[in-house]
Amino acid sequence: MNAKAQYCKYSLIAIILILGVIIFIRFTPFLNGILGALTIYILLRKQMFHLIEKKHMKRCLAATLMLGEAALCFFIPISLIVWLLVIKLQNINLNPQEYIQAIQHLADLIQQKTGYYLLNKENISFITSYLPKFGQLLVGNISHFIINIVVMLLMLFFMLMDGKKMEIFFYEMLPFTKSDKKDVLTSIKKIVRSNAIGIPLVATIQGGVAMIGYFIFGVPNPIFFGFLSCFASIIPVVGIGLVWAPLIAYLVLTGDLGHAVGLGAYSIIFTTNIDNLMRFILQKKLANIHPLITIFGVIIGLSLFGFMGIVFGPLMLSIFILCINIFKKEYLDREK
Repeated sequence: MNAKAQYCKYSLIAIILILGVIIFIRFTPFLNGILGALTIYILLRKQMFHLIEKKHMKRCLAATLMLGEAALCFFIPISLIVWLLVIKLQNINLNPQEYIQAIQHLADLIQQKTGYYLLNKENISFITSYLPKFGQLLVGNISHFIINIVVMLLMLFFMLMDGKKMEIFFYEMLPFTKSDKKDVLTSIKKIVRSNAIGIPLVATIQGGVAMIGYFIFGVPNPIFFGFLSCFASIIPVVGIGLVWAPLIAYLVLTGDLGHAVGLGAYSIIFTTNIDNLMRFILQKKLANIHPLITIFGVIIGLSLFGFMGIVFGPLMLSIFILCINIFKKEYLDREK
């Protein structure tokens, strides 16, 4: 390759890298929507190809049906959560004094047990100063969430429309041998399916089991705390303990020691172990992923990708390990 050809090659690489970095930075606010579209595409691609190739359905109609299926499956749980929050907000608007009295009662109980009064002047001033910031953050997150939903549905539609071309393009761009490309793509499909299906399913089952315990042992608003438990179970290591541990503390403070002990035993024996059991079964069935990859992958993914990190964190970690194994096989073992 002569000097001019090398100049053209490396200049093109530099232009691609610079523009790629700029585009990635500008698209960062929409990253959850893009990753969500990619996740749902991997889950629906077989159905899409079946409708087009076996049923001879028009591509646009098939993509619209798949989009409707994705929207339905996605918006039903979101609608339930919004419905629950709306009811809570309505209750607060109708009778705010009841909640003020409950907070005052809890503060008095903590003062009796510990001697520390939560509602002193300094704490109230601190909380009051952060309320406007919390409101702005909440409004910003809601608008950000809506924008990402629109981006996700729009990108998913075009992914479904041109799925084969997109897959062929990325398949040719992968810097691996033919057999290694198959291994990488198979791992991506398995891990995405395992996390996209398994983690929400485990969260739903664990939240349901926890909700039953909240009903049995007299926890106030058990449905609300059941929903919180579903979301908390996604967090690695501590998980659902972020919900039931404070509830046990609340029952102790209110003097209900029997229910506090019962909820603690129930949470340790049933709520915690159902998580371990379901994760083991689903991961073995959907994708044989080591639990440490899932735990550390979710920790890394949540900080990098937000909510979609529960899927793409373990995927990134698994692909990293797979690339190390490919390098070892292709270069180190071959030299030996």
